[in-house]
Amino acid sequence: MNEPKRIWNPPNPYLTAHRQLLGEPPEAELEVYEDQSRTILSHNDSPDIGFRWSVNPYRGCFHACAYCYARPTHEYLGFGAGTDFERRIVVKPEAPALLEEAFMKRSWEGERVIFSGVTDCYQPLEAAWKLTRGCLEVCAKFRNPAGIITKSALIRRDIDVLQTLTREADVSVTCSIPFLDERIARVVEPGTPTIRRRFETLTLLAHAGVPVGIGVAPVIPGLNDRDIPALLKRAKECGATFAFHTLLRLPGSVKAVFFHRLKQQLPLQAARIEHRIREVRRGKLYDSRFGHRHEGTGEYWTMIEQLWEVWVERTGLNREGRPPRGPTFRRPPAPDPQLEFAWDIPPS
Repeated sequence: MNEPKRIWNPPNPYLTAHRQLLGEPPEAELEVYEDQSRTILSHNDSPDIGFRWSVNPYRGCFHACAYCYARPTHEYLGFGAGTDFERRIVVKPEAPALLEEAFMKRSWEGERVIFSGVTDCYQPLEAAWKLTRGCLEVCAKFRNPAGIITKSALIRRDIDVLQTLTREADVSVTCSIPFLDERIARVVEPGTPTIRRRFETLTLLAHAGVPVGIGVAPVIPGLNDRDIPALLKRAKECGATFAFHTLLRLPGSVKAVFFHRLKQQLPLQAARIEHRIREVRRGKLYDSRFGHRHEGTGEYWTMIEQLWEVWVERTGLNREGRPPRGPTFRRPPAPDPQLEFAWDIPPS
């Protein structure tokens, strides 16, 4: 049986005090909070991210990926970046309504919206809350292009909406599958579906006519870079047509969480992995500069990039460019007030 997840958080730099638990830490129970934000579209101005707009229906993520770069965002809420991020989840119940409100503004021009730029939009709570599905239905209603990045098999539930978007606007789904070894995946991303189920999801979406790809993200030097050939080959066999990769990012408290997990679960590999990370970061663990966050340097990173290029070429991924599609966004016509009035007239 799996051991219960115990509370552990690194010190929050935004709080003046940090409490150190004595004895056995209590079990980290799932807690759900409602967010009352009045906007839902997040604007990205980073030059090394390929999209401008994203929607995040949830804050925090049950998938519990040790490497998640979004962990420090939980500290802004007064929570921790460790188990708090994984078990104290914030939901945005008005997300679909807020997205529709944004699309109705004259300033909105129908740009692609990514789900999600921060945490997984199909994490387990989505099964009950259906916020991502509601937002995708809004995209379909307005014929607004969308892109989805997820590790979850739950996206299969929404194939009908994805098919509508494929026909009437544009949509793509990227399945994040950074590991080939299931044992490693259970250590580093314990709350995610199995690797087998993620590849099955790729296949099902591809058979449904939805454009799909694989995200080998993050690449963790010394841990999963050797998995690249087999991951790309298997993704192509499942129907993927595109692939991307990014180097591990360890901003703020993510460093503490990542290495805490490695030293607990993979003690014999932790030092070697840290050495490789520093090797591709000029001796550091992270480089926050735009244009450098997702890319490494040095001989080892060059080897990883060459391995990636060779296998992308061999598998034929990123080769089948879809023909450009003209603007599809349109606002639905306003209801006819006369027609509404007619419905109110009782039959004679």
